[in-house]
Amino acid sequence: MENKPKLLIVGSFIMDLISTTGRLPNEGETTIGIDFSTAPGGKGANQAVQAALLGADVTMVGKVGKDIFGEMLIGSAGKAGIDIRHVIRDPDAPTGVGNIMLELKEGQKSKNRILLIPGANMALTTEDVEFLRDEIENYDMVMLQLEIPMEVNEAVADMAYEKNVPIMLNSAPSAPLSHSLLKKLTYISPNEHEAADLTGIKVNTSKSGVDTETIKAAAEVLLKKGVKNVIITLGSNGAALINAEKFIYQPCIDIVEVKDPTAAGDSFIGAFCTAICSDMVEEEAILFASYTATITVSRMGAQPSLPFRAEVLALMEAHKNNL
Repeated sequence: MENKPKLLIVGSFIMDLISTTGRLPNEGETTIGIDFSTAPGGKGANQAVQAALLGADVTMVGKVGKDIFGEMLIGSAGKAGIDIRHVIRDPDAPTGVGNIMLELKEGQKSKNRILLIPGANMALTTEDVEFLRDEIENYDMVMLQLEIPMEVNEAVADMAYEKNVPIMLNSAPSAPLSHSLLKKLTYISPNEHEAADLTGIKVNTSKSGVDTETIKAAAEVLLKKGVKNVIITLGSNGAALINAEKFIYQPCIDIVEVKDPTAAGDSFIGAFCTAICSDMVEEEAILFASYTATITVSRMGAQPSLPFRAEVLALMEAHKNNL
């Protein structure tokens, strides 16, 4: 990578508790599962690890508990090469966990349901991030998500905007966003459901494709509120990037067996931000991010599924005739 981007991620650490089953239970029903495992996750940490594995210089700010899950999450981030000096160990709150139920049926794409318990993530305060006021201008981009307190996201966005540092907000899980925050964003990246919550416009998708007019209409609402670029991820239907000048639709790179969709969106966002800060144009960046996410869904777990840069480039080279 000729230009090694310097990225700041302020966000969450979540230990994923993964239960695999052939059929998700109905209300009041107990079913026998297939397997259980744990894996480090959290939208912030996932995006940070993915960016680091792709060659970015990454600093992570967040909070975990003083427990074994906290140790494991910090260890995973450190192993990926992330600067973890600003990850706080909270003595009073437990590390966040995500209860993931993964349904695997032969001949069908896997499905997941996730219950998030934020724990120490929601104990992060504006005072904890105040030190960034003197450091934030040193970064090429700031990446935010919604698994930490909104006031912390607002504070960090204010600092970045004041110093003309680009801001990516992955607006997940779904939550209302203030106009003052939206107008500071360089990028916002909801999925189709979060985009509908933010705009009131349902993005229509089906197995046969997407309705580009509803994608454009939802994006236009956010653009009018001041966001510079809107990226709507569409699951197995791919992703779209919309700004004042262009509409880019990238279909899903459907060349692998989907084993676990967990962290696919985080993989995509981490890859896109790394690519765009490495001077790729938008079309190249969204393609690179799509191939990165494709590898992710072919593996189990959140961070264990995230690929290195060489793996992504190798897959792109192998399928270059299809690009």
